Parts: sequence; structure tokens; C-alpha cells
Amino acid sequence: MTRKYELKQRAESQAETRRRIVEATVELHGSVGPAKTTISAIAELAGVQRLTVYRHFPDDQSLFRACSGHWAVQHPRPDPSRWTEVADPTERLRVALGELYAYYRATEAMSTNVRRDLPQMPVLQEVAARFAPYWDDVRAALHRSWKTRGHRRKLLRAAVGHAVDFDTWKSLALSQDLSDADAVELMVSLVSGLQASNRSSTGKTGDR
Repeated sequence: MTRKYELKQRAESQAETRRRIVEATVELHGSVGPAKTTISAIAELAGVQRLTVYRHFPDDQSLFRACSGHWAVQHPRPDPSRWTEVADPTERLRVALGELYAYYRATEAMSTNVRRDLPQMPVLQEVAARFAPYWDDVRAALHRSWKTRGHRRKLLRAAVGHAVDFDTWKSLALSQDLSDADAVELMVSLVSGLQASNRSSTGKTGDR
């Protein structure tokens, strides 16, 4: 019984140490950015030795995966499957952008740092690639049911892609000082305007 208790205590202690290391790394990524985060800084913030960090995370890949997983749990992304329940594509876009822009605002510091450091860090690119299917789902949900065709449909898809991009939100909300609600309405007007102009130019609706 004593042996089992000691093993349990040791496992709990290791789990706590790992948690502190991950949380310290996440905090540094959000403040100074991944590229400027050093093992020494992580160890100091976590209250452990550098060797302890390496013992739990022997390479950058394992550390970054753990951090991205922890971040995802703490900051869940909006669920695109819920948007498909909204039949009208304009209203669906409005709902989606409202949720996405709120998420961008809540995670602005981390997202800015990651995007800045992404080109120079292959390990960061590898971790970011895991989230590509999510953004495919976002665009797929928002491309549905617009009544456009041909070149106009291509323009509409490009407009939707522009509207959901983090840098678009950052430009409107931070550089142009728009509220999230105003930024949403501006992008909705841009996208829905393409459908309206398609109807006026053709006199009929296109395919789905």
C-alpha cells in the first residue's frame, strides 16, 4: 500500500510539474511570442530547472503540441456545425462572424504573436497545420446556399474567405477602430452585396 501511495504521489507531482511548464510556455507565447520564448524563461516562470523542462518535453514538437492542446481547451473555437442550422446564408454569415470576431478579440495577443513568428518556425507551422481542417469546415459552412454562379460565385467565395480572416478583423477592429458588431455588418454587406448585384445583372438566381 505504501509503495502504491508513493507512486501515486510521484505521478501527481509529475503531472503538476508538466502543467506548470505548459502554462508557463503558453503565457510566454502570448506575451513575447514563440520565437522569443527560451527554455530558460520557461523554467524560471514554471519554477523548475531547465533539465526538468527537457525531461518532460525532449523536443520542441512535444512542447508545442502540448501547448496548442492546452490553449485549445482554454479557448475553444466556434463550432461551424452549429452555423449550418441557420438556413439563410446572410444570417448564417452574420452569426458566424459574430462568434469568430469575439474569439479573435479574446485571443488577439496570442494570434498576433503566432502569425508573426509562423514563417520562421517550422515547428510552429507543423502545429498550425493541424488546425487547417477546422478552417476548411468554416469556409464550407459559409459557402453553402448563396445563389450565385460563374465568376460572381468565385468573387463571393473570396469575400467570405476575406471576412473570416483574422487579419481582416484586426484591420477593422484595431486599425479602423470599429466595434465587432460594426465589423460584422460591414463584411456581411460586402458578401451579400455580391449576391444582390448578381441578381440585378442576371435577372434570375443561379445554381446553388
